[in-house]
Amino acid sequence: METNKIRTILNIVFIVLAVVSVILYFAMDDKHPFLYVCGTALAVKLMEFFIRFTR
Repeated sequence: METNKIRTILNIVFIVLAVVSVILYFAMDDKHPFLYVCGTALAVKLMEFFIRFTR
């Protein structure tokens, strides 16, 4: 798969996870789901970041 396609897919996944994490932050009293989704979003963004600068 082409690098730009992978980066685009990872950016879309990051944006969706970021929106879900904001919704979870304000919708739930328990912050654990927010932390898990937000951490996953950050991991996805880091993968995209490393792909961008290593290619």
